[in-house]
Amino acid sequence: MSTIRQQKIESAIRLELANFFLRSGREICLGSMVTVTNVRITSDLSLARCYLSIYNTNDSKAVLESVNINKGKIKSEVASRLKNMRKTPALNFFIDDSLDYAMKIDELLKKK
Repeated sequence: MSTIRQQKIESAIRLELANFFLRSGREICLGSMVTVTNVRITSDLSLARCYLSIYNTNDSKAVLESVNINKGKIKSEVASRLKNMRKTPALNFFIDDSLDYAMKIDELLKKK
């Protein structure tokens, strides 16, 4: 269960990541559209797990690899925007497959 402080930090990081991908997404995201669906931060505020949905590409793993290669640039950009935080958490990026999972369940329910 996240505390109110964690929830505020998660939403601030999610907003700044979304703005970053909107501005700089062309070169880092290989021309695909990337949205930040969820951010979860640990209780000690040292690690943030960022879940991304990747659209308009056949190889989402290559896009995720490109994002992970540029992780330092992304973290420094987010840190410069979040000036009120003393230490910016480390960012780990994952593909959010919840939409694919929901579509698969929906198809299975329609078969019966």
